[in-house]
Amino acid sequence: MTSIFIPMQEECSTRTAILGMVPLLWVACGAVHGCAAGHAKSPAGPNFVFILSDDQGWNGTSASMDPACPDAKSDYYLTPNIERLAREGMRFSQAYAPAAICSPTRRSLQFGQSPVRIGDQRFARSYPVGTERLTIPRLLKSANPRYMAAHFGKWDLRTNLLPKHLGYDQSDGNTRNQTGNEVSGFSKQEKWIRHMTTDDPKKIFSLTRRAIHFMERRVQEQRPFYLQISHYAIHADQQTRAQSLAKYQARKRGEVHHIPAYGGMTEDLDTGVGLVLDAIDKLNIASRTYVIYTSDNGGVPWIPPNKAKHLANPLTIGDKSRNFPLRSGKWTLYEGGLRVPLIVRGPGVQAGSFCAVPVVGWDLLPTIADLAGYQKPLPADLDGGSIKTLLTHAGKGAVLRANPDLVFHRYSHRYPHTAIRRGDFKLVKFWRRSGRQDEVQLFNLHDDLGETKNLAKELPAKTAELHQHMMDYLAAIDAEILSQ
Repeated sequence: MTSIFIPMQEECSTRTAILGMVPLLWVACGAVHGCAAGHAKSPAGPNFVFILSDDQGWNGTSASMDPACPDAKSDYYLTPNIERLAREGMRFSQAYAPAAICSPTRRSLQFGQSPVRIGDQRFARSYPVGTERLTIPRLLKSANPRYMAAHFGKWDLRTNLLPKHLGYDQSDGNTRNQTGNEVSGFSKQEKWIRHMTTDDPKKIFSLTRRAIHFMERRVQEQRPFYLQISHYAIHADQQTRAQSLAKYQARKRGEVHHIPAYGGMTEDLDTGVGLVLDAIDKLNIASRTYVIYTSDNGGVPWIPPNKAKHLANPLTIGDKSRNFPLRSGKWTLYEGGLRVPLIVRGPGVQAGSFCAVPVVGWDLLPTIADLAGYQKPLPADLDGGSIKTLLTHAGKGAVLRANPDLVFHRYSHRYPHTAIRRGDFKLVKFWRRSGRQDEVQLFNLHDDLGETKNLAKELPAKTAELHQHMMDYLAAIDAEILSQ
């Protein structure tokens, strides 16, 4: 099979220049790829490409996540390739990240369990290097031993647990935020106010190159695969290509999004997504490949961050957060911290469809098991449920989970809080040591997407109901919060 990729040791500038030529080179060698893939025996089982962005809010792309909400997309960023993915697949208007910060989300995605079940301090001892728990690569290899799995980009589980320990055949190892920030080296204060230009911002294009090479090899070998591309973008530091920065410096700025370096970085990420989609098409595997795009948590609500505003009622703040119309953002369990973009394209998924059923990141593992034909019983302590029915029935149906509620927890010494969603209602509980004296807030998300009106006193019965369900779940899993 003809390859267009260059050795990893070559310079970023050369590497990016060649990546910029990818569409033209695909035209030249597309017949080779089409011939090789077209006459190959299809591997048993679908392929999965999971693209995970970092700190990208629900409204962080130009693909609207909710047709009924005009603010459900960016008023400044342009992401034509994510729009293309949305046109070809299904958008979820009520998709949740497992947590409001990255590491708990990344743990949850691998094991299909909620972060509150997995724990924070106890995670390392409960999930040691030798753990044999079911993971996405393991279930796929159990369904078909020919599956191969790769993880490229940010890992960041904050333990010695590496991708290879969970069944990945290829990976970048134990990477964290600094791996994507090596060329800038800003301090914690500088990263919010400074930016830099580079040909490979946040390693977007080198990640993409390795991902496409992995897909090429698997198609050549006629093996099904699982590929997770965990981008460092758009997490600060602010890095972007020079041409992307210039485009957004000249572009009219929005009320919600208006920082040129973030605009450029977002579109650079989108370009990487487009290269992956192009590769899937040219390899002639789109008909048997699921592409999943989402974010690890909501966006940073203000840049630089403003801690005084994070927990405040948005009606009292005076300026819109970067996640507007959602409340707050990263670090909190309000909708801005948890609700994220989710798009799925693949066999049986209706193009251009929307789904309004609430789904969450810990649904990913049981969904992949369902789509891949995994026959064994799933572990009883999974929190997720398969969303296959939603994908194959135009967004209609239900997700069957052991616990029908979505329960989230923020492990923070300064403001620990827990949230539960049941139906349209969401309860947020701040624990006593947060200094908020066990404050409880209740919101009706159907009527109040921005979580501006606390109904706890108006609806005491509903408040008590959700609070009891939350406490029952925490007790059932022996959650850390109960013993702290």
